Amino acid sequence: MASNTDNRTDNRTRHRTTTTETKPAFKTTELVAYVVVALGVLIASAMVDQSEDGQGFGADKAWLYVTILTVGYMVSRGLAKAGSYERDNDHRS
Repeated sequence: MASNTDNRTDNRTRHRTTTTETKPAFKTTELVAYVVVALGVLIASAMVDQSEDGQGFGADKAWLYVTILTVGYMVSRGLAKAGSYERDNDHRS
């Protein structure tokens, strides 16, 4: 009995190079902007001293603003990654 090798399909997986739709976080300008603004807030807090009457820009306000900036950055990265997908080439899953 002769084997017909011409009609068999090749079941080997092909290696496809896929790229994600968004860049890694360290390559984005929003990371640079976040770091610059966060440093600016902390430097401004160190330069402007809070007076006894509660006026000024103290460390508590500065860290609140940095926290708000961090949440905003994380939300922006989440939205940027929300539409992206990466194909899983692992045949085990």
